Amino acid sequence: MIYSNHNLIRVNAFSLYVWTQRYDLHSHSTNSDGEHSVESVAKLMRANDVEYWSLTDHDTISGWESAEKYAKSVGINFIPGVEITCERGLPPDADELDRQSRERASKSWHLLAYFPTLKHFDEPALRFAQWLTPLQDNRIPRMKEMIDKLADLGMPIDYEVVAEKAEGSIGRPHLAQAMVEYGYVESKLEAFERWIGDGLPAHVAQPKPSIAEAVEMVSKCGGVTSLAHPLYYGVPSTRLAEFCKEIGVDAIEAFHRSHSDEYRYELWQACRNIGLQISCGSDFHGQSYAQLPGRMPTPIDDLCV
Repeated sequence: MIYSNHNLIRVNAFSLYVWTQRYDLHSHSTNSDGEHSVESVAKLMRANDVEYWSLTDHDTISGWESAEKYAKSVGINFIPGVEITCERGLPPDADELDRQSRERASKSWHLLAYFPTLKHFDEPALRFAQWLTPLQDNRIPRMKEMIDKLADLGMPIDYEVVAEKAEGSIGRPHLAQAMVEYGYVESKLEAFERWIGDGLPAHVAQPKPSIAEAVEMVSKCGGVTSLAHPLYYGVPSTRLAEFCKEIGVDAIEAFHRSHSDEYRYELWQACRNIGLQISCGSDFHGQSYAQLPGRMPTPIDDLCV
């Protein structure tokens, strides 16, 4: 291996790849389910040598303006992004779940959308924000229904306690934190694994668009798309890549924090074989999750932005 300034060059008998650790295209702030402000996330990105950063809060672009400002103040490049909650694209495969040692697949799929040339005040951005509004509005009645289910299970929680934790899109991590504070669980992980995870007693499904509908809207607004954290969906890599290609998704987030090196390589090759690009992201939610942003070695020539 050869190190050159910011990039890592990997050489073997068959190929030459230039790798970079300067991109983090998946992160969250208090505008959705992250635990840090946009300013703090920007500073953490800079402290961890990220130079190209996308804030991808769930179903909202409310952090774009401040992210652009704080990225500039710390000397990094901001790429406007969002993580869209969508309907499941394909049914999970039992053999694939077993291969990945996962008990169940997520009931929703997440689509990352990037708008490298868009500003928060541009007409396409305003149109996209308007399209997102029902997704945000649906989160409130869903949250109240989940709180009602928890009350029926002997765990009453005040909605306002949950709502005050969210500066933008309210979500399950805010509820999980409230459950910890009320003493019903010892950790947010326990809240998800016992009560509010997909298919569990207090879970309520969220109304959401199909992947194809989301791709179409992002494309109309000049953006590019990448399927987030495919490990969670239980679909074999080749079939997943074929599906994404069929419906117009531009890339797959092959290089995600949760993926093993073997799985990253498998997804990357599946994308290369079918003409898809890839994206990378730490999916940073906060330091209390024992996470750090950045540090995502990625083949730069195949990045979607």
